[in-house]
Amino acid sequence: MTRNALGWTIIHVYHYTWSNGVFKFHSLLFFFYLCLILMIHEKKNDGWELVAVYGMEYAFGAHDYSISGVFEVEPRTCPGFIYRCSISLRHTNMSPSEFRAFIETIASEYNGDTYHLISKNCKNFTDDISQRLNCKGIPGWVNRLAKLGKEM
Repeated sequence: MTRNALGWTIIHVYHYTWSNGVFKFHSLLFFFYLCLILMIHEKKNDGWELVAVYGMEYAFGAHDYSISGVFEVEPRTCPGFIYRCSISLRHTNMSPSEFRAFIETIASEYNGDTYHLISKNCKNFTDDISQRLNCKGIPGWVNRLAKLGKEM
């Protein structure tokens, strides 16, 4: 990919499933979109194709260790979640290697033991990436539950 080739930034929105542990304590959250995943496509002459680095989704999740909670999965296959929809944001000029370095830098700021269901979650992670890529942020309807929880 050339330096000036464009990539398309897409957010994938997921539902939690009943098998996901969060519902043991937060069953009312089922109908809200609680996980956002970022993916970038590369523009080829013959249409849109996924490439190795760009063709992965990135998300942030909780664990008990002070290491990154950022993980990558194949598009639309995040375990424990049901794919809901995709939201296109905008193009980026970042090359695959630049994007990999970008994700690694951000991942160091999102340790699994700092995850919080309301104030530091996968929506915040995705919105942060979107802002840093100079995209419009995530749509307000996606983060409505966390905003409601903060007000309580």
